[in-house]
Amino acid sequence: MKSPSFRPRGPRPLADIAAAPIGEALKQAGFAATEVVTRWDEIVGEDLARRSAPVKIAWPRRPADHAEPEPGTLHVRVEAPFALEIQHLTPVIVERVNAFMGWRCVAAVRLTQIPLQAKRKPKAEPRQPADEARLGAVAAGFEDPALKEVILRFGRAVGGAR
Repeated sequence: MKSPSFRPRGPRPLADIAAAPIGEALKQAGFAATEVVTRWDEIVGEDLARRSAPVKIAWPRRPADHAEPEPGTLHVRVEAPFALEIQHLTPVIVERVNAFMGWRCVAAVRLTQIPLQAKRKPKAEPRQPADEARLGAVAAGFEDPALKEVILRFGRAVGGAR
């Protein structure tokens, strides 16, 4: 049986070391779960995530006798040129965050126009002829041309033809 002071030897994943301090900082900013920040790209989509970033969720004060929490206001930083576009998409953002979290935790979005550092897409590595030939051989086993095309696109997307 391990003692409470047991510490594993050797290197530990950075996520294990940083999880507690990051979680505490996000909790102070109103995030009950770190997923809203860490998985913002998945929640709102890559296009919106490049132009915005969640800052905090402001929760309304509630009386002690009120059992269920009221939904909060999600504060989001946006690039100035896209603020109007994102303002029109706030109902979509609210819906996506609530669907991702599994409960109605956000009722509104408040935008703050601040320049963001652009998130760059990684450049695709050039395809090697041998990889492309191997992928073509795999796809050749499919008779349906539409299915063959899907298999080729999938293989390239997951790195089968890099």
